[in-house]
Amino acid sequence: MEEYDLLVIGSGSGLDVANAAVNQGLSVAVVEKGPLGGTCLNRGCIPSKQLLYHADVYETIERADEFHIDARVEGADFAGIVREVNADVSGSAESIQRGLRSSDQHRLFEGEGRFVDDHTIEVHGGEDDGSSAQAADGDDGTQVRAETILIAAGTRPGIPPIDGIEDVDYLTSREALQLEAPPDRLTIVGGGYIAAELGHFFGTFGTDVTVVGRRPNLLPDADQQVAAAFTELYGERFGVQTGYAATGAHEADGEITVEAMPYEYDDDGERGSVVKDGEALSVTSDELLVAAGRVPNTDTLDLENTAVETDDDGFVETDEYLRTDAEGVWALGDIVGEYLLKHSANHEARAVMRNLFGDDPEPVDYSAMPFAVFGSPEVAGVGATEEDLQAEDREYATNTYRFDETARGKAMHADGFVKAIIDLEGEILGCHIVGPDASTLIQEVVTAMTAGSGTVRDIRESIHVHPALPEVVQRAFSGQFTRGGDSGHHRHH
Repeated sequence: MEEYDLLVIGSGSGLDVANAAVNQGLSVAVVEKGPLGGTCLNRGCIPSKQLLYHADVYETIERADEFHIDARVEGADFAGIVREVNADVSGSAESIQRGLRSSDQHRLFEGEGRFVDDHTIEVHGGEDDGSSAQAADGDDGTQVRAETILIAAGTRPGIPPIDGIEDVDYLTSREALQLEAPPDRLTIVGGGYIAAELGHFFGTFGTDVTVVGRRPNLLPDADQQVAAAFTELYGERFGVQTGYAATGAHEADGEITVEAMPYEYDDDGERGSVVKDGEALSVTSDELLVAAGRVPNTDTLDLENTAVETDDDGFVETDEYLRTDAEGVWALGDIVGEYLLKHSANHEARAVMRNLFGDDPEPVDYSAMPFAVFGSPEVAGVGATEEDLQAEDREYATNTYRFDETARGKAMHADGFVKAIIDLEGEILGCHIVGPDASTLIQEVVTAMTAGSGTVRDIRESIHVHPALPEVVQRAFSGQFTRGGDSGHHRHH
């Protein structure tokens, strides 16, 4: 049995820790059953955002008449766009694979890793070509032991319990990113960021999109004022059926029909149920995309052979330092379920590096973890939502400022707003944006919360280029705040 100082399961952000360990002179093994580079590179943010930028260019041309410019899209090589993006992604994954296979300091095991005990992994799958340590299908597997193990095995698309779904040729985000022709009609089950982004992509290229989501608004994890505005804008572009749960699906004559029923949530907003006497909804299309969340890959790891604990949803439980209940076993990324975002996984990787190789362990700081949705419009946020603060019965104040009330926003015909949330002493509690370049504009607030004083002064007193779009953020944090959403009480900072 081969032994290593560190073994990493997964080749996304876990590779950052593997490389840091190599730099410390440690022996390192990496176990990966799929393409190298993890979900973000192969099936997530990299291909999707490349494709979405093509949609943004298309949409810009389509809007040209708003600016008295006569321009139109004469055609689009959709298949060429998809092939180019996927070739770029494959090239990057293969580059990582070649690097690991040829490295004298890493050992790559290509196959599925399963725990035998806390510090022993058995690798199954793959055909041995002599260039990496692989185990062939059907054998007993290659066993590898390590003093320290990092679980970074990620998540996969979740499939909700829809009657008949197993007999339907549906898509997940993985297959949707590889379609070489936009479907005429597409039904999307799910109302989160994947549904929003892929709806924008296919809808821009001519697909008739219908989104079916359980929550009252799309993007239910966003601040509800932002989510409501986003849902309204998407409703002008697509068929948006919120408050419905898909209950059945069947395929006939090349068409897929989804049946849905009204769905109501309990007062806590966490649990809900189908309204049995409600009026059913039926949507027929050429393709069905299931984008109803993601599930952790813990069920593939045989964690029952270890002391590693998982929560009710299957995510690995860790302490504040990302240590599991098994001595010497750590976890990071989507599989720990904190924030299913690549930049969160990178942030966690840096924390694991500090805590593994540093002198004093430090807790992971999630206090200013931003998110962004690359739809049209974009949505981004950081910190607490108004609903979070209400649930905690905390005092706060809010202010919103519209894009079109700035010179640049008006020139852009920009729709949307920035919502600033502070405590009554001026500390920034959160910021939520719907509108152009939200993913970029949120960064100023993240920086203020992490590297500045964390108060409105950081943004209000910084010099902003005039007339540039960041002025909308500055003005949101400089205006008259409304205390706790109660218009009868104002506090100005």
